[in-house]
Amino acid sequence: MLQTKDIAVVILNWNGKALLEQFLPSVVKYSSTAQIYVADNASTDDSVVFVSEHFPTIKLIQNTKNGGYAKGYNDALASIDEPILCLLNSDIEVTENWLQPIIDEFNTNSETAIIQPKILDFKNKSHFEYAGAAGGFIDKYGFPYCRGRIFDTIEKDHGQYNDTRDIFWASGACLFIRNSIFKTLNGFDESYFAHIEEIDLCWRAYNTNHKVKYVGTSTVYHVGGATLSNTNPKKTYLNFRNSLFTLVKHTDKNVFFRTVTRMKLDGIAAIRFLFQLKPQYLLAILKAHGSFYRNLGQLLKQRKQLPKRPNYYETNSIVWSYFIKKRTKF
Repeated sequence: MLQTKDIAVVILNWNGKALLEQFLPSVVKYSSTAQIYVADNASTDDSVVFVSEHFPTIKLIQNTKNGGYAKGYNDALASIDEPILCLLNSDIEVTENWLQPIIDEFNTNSETAIIQPKILDFKNKSHFEYAGAAGGFIDKYGFPYCRGRIFDTIEKDHGQYNDTRDIFWASGACLFIRNSIFKTLNGFDESYFAHIEEIDLCWRAYNTNHKVKYVGTSTVYHVGGATLSNTNPKKTYLNFRNSLFTLVKHTDKNVFFRTVTRMKLDGIAAIRFLFQLKPQYLLAILKAHGSFYRNLGQLLKQRKQLPKRPNYYETNSIVWSYFIKKRTKF
């Protein structure tokens, strides 16, 4: 039987000394039986010195370069032996007893490969947080959404998602995964750099018949956008590009139609940004599509090699449901 001591809590850090100062104390306080790691992505601030001086029980892993979220975790996790990995953002406050419900789920269901806890907003603790909320899903065209958050509509938490249930993807802000399965899946796709890479990982898990679960009796609070702000066009670029990468790699059928439809919807989003006088976001989408075309050959090669599984989506188009039918809750 797994115990909380079998968990490696791994925090990826890049120039985040201020975040470590603020959030490491809660992780240390409420994760005393787990082994905590800080994986540093070649920071140029004094993050490493701070951790080594103030948290001697934390193990430090120093990556030689900043390869983003995907490569950063791949490099760090290669040397970790604990059977359960917890990938935890540096801007998360954990709560008392947050690990036990996770271990209970892994022990109860051997087919469970990946777990996400309830993710609430650190700045507004009565509400869900954008990145993950109460578990992720995806529509036919690769648009991700969550219980508790559809596009920019965020629900208040009043216990409606205090359950345990299957989901399609778990947020990379706080993601638990069996170490053996992470390695079997060959970790994250490093071409993503950051954003959507956890959806790609979960989709590969789904296509190989593993389960992704949400456990609502474990709670964490997430700042969100602390490393790369939501107002940064680079985030828009990565989200749009990587969503196309993922759709081409994994959708089970009608890949041409679904991809073209998705790109048309991206075009509508770009025009909307233009009318909002945000040309930098329009340019980010154009850049994302350009990168997608340049990588299409490699993506199609990956598509041939990867297994496919039908019925990955619960909603045909979350864009239609949200913007046209005005559906704002899961």
